[in-house]
Amino acid sequence: MIPVTPRLAIEEEALEWRFLPTGGPGGQHANRSATAVQLRFDLARANLPPDVRARLVRLAGKRITAGGTLVIEARRFRSQEQNRQDALNRLVHLLRRAAQKPKPRRKTRPSRAAKERRLRAKRHRSETKRRRRPPFSEGV
Repeated sequence: MIPVTPRLAIEEEALEWRFLPTGGPGGQHANRSATAVQLRFDLARANLPPDVRARLVRLAGKRITAGGTLVIEARRFRSQEQNRQDALNRLVHLLRRAAQKPKPRRKTRPSRAAKERRLRAKRHRSETKRRRRPPFSEGV
């Protein structure tokens, strides 16, 4: 079990690791070693509450496949172990964000003073633009 929050943990069976060759610097060694990590998190096998799952799908966006698998790729480091840890940290961070309930929005109205300031600014701007116009002549 991997702890995410005090009340939420994910099972390691829901994770699937794949290792890929990575581009970038490294010379001949880069062509032989698979240091890039692809972490696949199966949402169907994970025991996530429905509200957390829905927020996770919304937060993950294009990283969720059609089959309901979250895919995180890590290739920032040259070592496979560091990339594994990076991918896992990113998954836990995403799950923590999904576990937080959004604060409900409270409707507010602009104050009377704010309305007056807005209208005063509009009048001022209108007056500035009016003064820039060429003088009106009837004979043209």
